[in-house]
Amino acid sequence: MTTETRADAPARSTTGTAGDGLDAARVSWSAAGRLILDGVDVAAPPGAVTGLLGPNGSGKSTLLRVLAGVQAPTDDGAAGSARAGARVDFAGADLLSLPRRRRARTLAFVEQEASTDLPVTVLDAVLLGRIPHRSLLAGDSADDRAAARGTLDVVGAAHLADREVTTLSGGERQRVHMARALAQEPALILLDEPTNHLDIAAQLDALRVLRSLAGRGVTVLAALHDLQLAAQHCDHVVLLSDGRVVAAGDVRDVLVPDVLDPVYGVRTEVLTHPRTGRPVLTFSPR
Repeated sequence: MTTETRADAPARSTTGTAGDGLDAARVSWSAAGRLILDGVDVAAPPGAVTGLLGPNGSGKSTLLRVLAGVQAPTDDGAAGSARAGARVDFAGADLLSLPRRRRARTLAFVEQEASTDLPVTVLDAVLLGRIPHRSLLAGDSADDRAAARGTLDVVGAAHLADREVTTLSGGERQRVHMARALAQEPALILLDEPTNHLDIAAQLDALRVLRSLAGRGVTVLAALHDLQLAAQHCDHVVLLSDGRVVAAGDVRDVLVPDVLDPVYGVRTEVLTHPRTGRPVLTFSPR
């Protein structure tokens, strides 16, 4: 994967290629004349958890929405232009041109603040993830309901099945959104801050689910705010700053002071976890 470079933050090149995973190039997006994404290239290999990192306002959420097809890319920030030169490939398919139904059978997107005011039960909300797998006029089958209950169990929310979504806490809703995405049986899952609103035990459980998906060959790309969680649970990371890729690759190559300090405006010290051998990060003001 190619990386964008900045004069104040040395780029790190990725190791390996995306293979049949996600491979996006030249993704730009702008709003009200402001360039939010500036020709971003990003790859996420199959069977791995890739973390999308960056400070607030760096473009993480916007990039995920473009990759998911929620927002169309624009040409070098020129609002209103068509497809531009952007390319978003997954397993040999162009995600930007796939019909919506087929795309929904390929990828699932868990947004950070997805919510509903409709009085639907948790089980019914999760069953929405089964829609791409049945005919347009068909109702929920026994298999659909079993699949939905199974994904609720996976995310630790089986006890919420009969509750109305509007009565849930933010953390409970986050688990339900993940269950709905898993019910789609995606080969690619995109997540915007999947640990948002969760306590530490629930955060670890959510990341365990993502690691389990990756172990089954699913391509996982998750925007994460917590660099420590990324260091402990991601295989690869992509670091954004001001709408550009600063560095991408193995966590041990990217989560280092030379890269992080200019982007976050901190002083970083990297230790090694005595059991896992993974990096442990500590921060202090510059």
